[in-house]
Amino acid sequence: MTPVKNRRERTLADCGKDTEMAACMRIGRGALTLITYNKFLSQSKLVTQSKYVWTSSFRCVFQSPSVCGVTPLNVQMPALSPTMEEGNIVKWLKKEGDEVVAGDALCEIETDKAVVVLESSDDGVLAKILVQDGSQGVRLGTPIALMVAEGEDWKQVEIPPLDPVRPASAPPTAEVPAPPVASTRPPGALKLLRLSPAARHILDTHGLDPHLVKATGPRGLITKEDVLKLLNQREKVPSAPSVPVTAAPTPSPPAVPTTGRPSYPPITVPGKPGAPGTFTEIPASNVRRVIAQRLTLSKNTIPHSYASVECDVGAVMKLRKELAKENIKVSVNDFIIKAVAVTLREMPEVNVTWSAEGPQALDSIHISIAVATQRGLMTPIIKDAANKGLQEIAATAKALAQKARDGKLLPEEYQGGSFSISNLGMLGISGFSAVINPPQACILAVGSTRAELRLTPQNQDSSTPVLCTQQLMTATLSSDGRLVDDDLASRFLEKFRANLERPQRVNLP
Repeated sequence: MTPVKNRRERTLADCGKDTEMAACMRIGRGALTLITYNKFLSQSKLVTQSKYVWTSSFRCVFQSPSVCGVTPLNVQMPALSPTMEEGNIVKWLKKEGDEVVAGDALCEIETDKAVVVLESSDDGVLAKILVQDGSQGVRLGTPIALMVAEGEDWKQVEIPPLDPVRPASAPPTAEVPAPPVASTRPPGALKLLRLSPAARHILDTHGLDPHLVKATGPRGLITKEDVLKLLNQREKVPSAPSVPVTAAPTPSPPAVPTTGRPSYPPITVPGKPGAPGTFTEIPASNVRRVIAQRLTLSKNTIPHSYASVECDVGAVMKLRKELAKENIKVSVNDFIIKAVAVTLREMPEVNVTWSAEGPQALDSIHISIAVATQRGLMTPIIKDAANKGLQEIAATAKALAQKARDGKLLPEEYQGGSFSISNLGMLGISGFSAVINPPQACILAVGSTRAELRLTPQNQDSSTPVLCTQQLMTATLSSDGRLVDDDLASRFLEKFRANLERPQRVNLP
């Protein structure tokens, strides 16, 4: 191919004084190439003469990182739990331009269960944060950040088009929606009415709409005479004859209820807090939304059966005091967890779950304990509870409860479980029924302890009962009727009571 310099000399010799010069900056190597052409040349000939130079120049321009940008690596919203459909960005732990090593914590993500730290799987530089702190409702697979390889200019990263993400603190709209088109109320019917006591009594008795009354009292007060006037007009109106109507029909007034008090205010709209007929929208967190879905699913699809038993925890209270003297701190709930785990080991037919294929027997005994948090009810799991001692159960339950309140539970610490326990005894609740946590088969609701005088045998050989004080506790079992029938549930509660009332069977580590 002829060098550029020789072609330039021929062009100057052929064209003489009727030439012009055009400059093209060649980006990439920083070289400057001058191209001359005759202004009288045809467009096709000009393109032919400049083909080599323009091709190389365009190739260098579009291969330059400063023009095209750096191809990034997308960091997407991951699925951090089996039931997770979207997540919230709580806080970014890295800033744009920070170097990232595989395993570094990038940000905190609120899932439907807890707040989980997202770790990087690659080395590089965090180039761009696409979803800011506090963003809510980020769907799975949505890009939340961009990374580039080490050594690349992170400021030249290519930013893809983004879908809108719901902000963290989006205030509820304060715009009052337009009234329905089909509404037949006169204008100004939604204003605040002032009724005298006598007028309100007559309206309630006859089921009249207060908006149909014409107020004649001071400052728009509806008086007794105004209501009686409307009542007399209503009684004097004859029934309309059944004749064909030729004119256009006029809109009829709204139907007046025959009994009961009319609805007031007529509608509820968002507006000024505290004003009559307004409300305040409370955004639901992911945890609250998932809890609502699972509770609705449980009550709609699981046939709940309930059975209760009263347990004497006097021996448990006595053993707790003895252990406290040796600086061993365990709670009544720890004894309950251990008793349930031992009972499940003795009755494996209760340690089952329900799946799409039917019942599934479980090999391990994992006890889920209900913990109340600000975000909702969480159920961390004490794994292999039947093989743990009281001290280990107490330490594990305390640590998991604190992590649940802090929102730092790991997915493996709340996923799974074969049996749930919900204890409201410390809140003074004597007894209640709990909702089954699917796909589990049972949940045990535990109430508070109370002292009662009862006639009990003095010993096993004596047939004469004596009056003594017992520390009683009510435990209610909610069971899935498809897996645990009433007979099986009764036998489970009987064995559970025997294990709890004889704490000497619970071994210490």
